Amino acid sequence: MPNQRSRSSSAKHAEIDIPQWLRKLPKVELHLHLEGTIEPETLVALSRRHDADPLTLDAARKLYTYENFLGFLQAFKAVTERLQTPEDYELITYNMVRALAAQGVLHAEVYISFGILYFWRKVAVEPYVEAIERGRIRGEKDFGATIYWLIDAVRNFGPDEAARVFRKAAELRSHVPSIVGIGIGGDEARGPASLFKEHYAEARQAGLRLTAHAGESGGPLEGPRSIWGAINIGAERLGHCLAAQYDPHLMEVLAEKQIPIELNVTSNIRTGCCTSFADHPVRNYFDSGLMVTLNSDDPPMFGSDLLGEYILAHREYGFSLDHMRELAANAVEASFLPPARKLALLQQVEQYD
Repeated sequence: MPNQRSRSSSAKHAEIDIPQWLRKLPKVELHLHLEGTIEPETLVALSRRHDADPLTLDAARKLYTYENFLGFLQAFKAVTERLQTPEDYELITYNMVRALAAQGVLHAEVYISFGILYFWRKVAVEPYVEAIERGRIRGEKDFGATIYWLIDAVRNFGPDEAARVFRKAAELRSHVPSIVGIGIGGDEARGPASLFKEHYAEARQAGLRLTAHAGESGGPLEGPRSIWGAINIGAERLGHCLAAQYDPHLMEVLAEKQIPIELNVTSNIRTGCCTSFADHPVRNYFDSGLMVTLNSDDPPMFGSDLLGEYILAHREYGFSLDHMRELAANAVEASFLPPARKLALLQQVEQYD
């Protein structure tokens, strides 16, 4: 027999303003890149700081228009190359927290790419981390959403450079407790997870939590291998994981072990990693018992923030409001928050109606 909540939720469906209901639903985001949160309006502000001929808002918006993955990379570079000073990072952090809070996000765990600083800027990361922290603290005070940082290494730069990034994360964590974990992104084919096994073990020993982008691309053969590799080096959460659908045994393991999956539906479509919304495995994963979470990846780049992803899931994949509450609870459970905060947030999600 369906419970009272299920009956009442079904009865209310026709009366509810769904986007507004989803906006107020307490949410947690687990897969978001700081450098990918720069809105066109913020880009204009950065351009005024650094460009001899500053961008207009229309010109800035055009930079976010592209047709394929190469176009996305070019757009990302055009936007992030205007991140030049610590103050720029403070600005984008503060604006990110404001945008998250406006969507009903209570907590987010956000990737920072030290590679942009180490390899593009050739600078020490400490002044930038201090600036990011200033932006985080001001944002949390003004808007209420809390932030944890995940330090991301570019896997195709190799394990030695990843070790440098992870060790810096461990060093900073001693006085920047909002740095909670590490991850690897970049080209999976050029940087298989097995290369990073020792460095993940070292990071775990240092008290850092472990994530990994895995199976975003690679198709039916290489994609599942990448996911297996991430599991084998101890990743506690898996970003994207599109290719799991091609390996029935992998699907069984993910469901049995309840390894959280950070899905990014619109991102996968816009980058071409998935051909269409109809082909995306989000509903199949959920129905197969995987621990699915919804995320936005690089919101302005893909034209959809976390609230947009929740609306999309309800509209395109038939997730009920009870399902949406379950997805929100999954993200809380998969977060790296301490148990007491998790329990408080789970109660908020459960009691929301």
